[in-house]
Amino acid sequence: MAAVRVEEVLAAAEEREAEKRRSVTVEKELELEFDLGNLLALDRNPPAAAGLRGAGPRREALLRALARDNTQLLVARLWELPAERAGGAGGPLVARLPEPAFRLPREKPPPRPRPPTRWEQFARLKGIRRRKRTSLVWDEQAKEWRRRWGYRRAGGDPARAWLAEVPAGADPQEDQFARLRREKRERVARNELNRLRNLARAHRAGTTVPAAPLHPTGHQSREELGHVTRVARVSTASLGRFQPRLPKEPAEPPSRSGGRKRRFEPLLGNLAAERSRQLELLRDMGSKKPVLDITRAVNKQLRQEEAEAAAAKGKKQSQRGKRGRRQQRPGRSSK
Repeated sequence: MAAVRVEEVLAAAEEREAEKRRSVTVEKELELEFDLGNLLALDRNPPAAAGLRGAGPRREALLRALARDNTQLLVARLWELPAERAGGAGGPLVARLPEPAFRLPREKPPPRPRPPTRWEQFARLKGIRRRKRTSLVWDEQAKEWRRRWGYRRAGGDPARAWLAEVPAGADPQEDQFARLRREKRERVARNELNRLRNLARAHRAGTTVPAAPLHPTGHQSREELGHVTRVARVSTASLGRFQPRLPKEPAEPPSRSGGRKRRFEPLLGNLAAERSRQLELLRDMGSKKPVLDITRAVNKQLRQEEAEAAAAKGKKQSQRGKRGRRQQRPGRSSK
């Protein structure tokens, strides 16, 4: 075993240390422009023209080295940003990115603003601001927290109460429960009318409003439910073949297409048949004599002649009827 000199070991260690420092230290003639908000680095230094000529391993290695150096400079600038621990002391170390300097283009145009409803217009005119209210309120009668609106709301439905107060100045003989039910139906109808007006106004303004597949009031008929069920069934990839049916759902009648998708010829198949079809197509396109179905053309001509004869016959009969009516008019008037 050959003896190893101390100078060689120290030189190798210094070389490894210099290589480590060289891996994190990059020198550029022109400083890079950084946009840390977008994690972007712009390198204005011209690359070596000799290394980029042609295609080969040298060009690929040069591009990889250039990308590596620029990435190292970008990471070094990220480490200079203020950092904090996410999720507590044991969380990962994250950096606070500044605001982006470059505005990147959008892939799609920005969505159109939704037109304001009548209530929003009225609130803006009167200066009414929306305040967030809690969804639960304390019900004194039930002694529990209940929803402010909807099913089992606080206070209950006044139309279903067992006691109704007669307002001052009202007819004492009037049924107050019937009045409460009538007012509730009117409120529901008025709200539905306003909703439909908002949809119509948004449609006139040019915004896309999704069409409701069912009745807007929620009371769907049997035909509407059956139509939606059939559409949902055939919307699967198998056209509803493996879709389970409801307990009392009748079997669907067979469709004209048999429930089959369009089938295309395989890309790699019978090359002889493909060659013969292409040659036949080219032969028909190159021939001066047009391809004509004699039987179909004769039948079409016969049907056209029969239709013309029937039309002419009906026209003659209508003219005869007009003449007869004209001749009978003087006799009727003389009588």
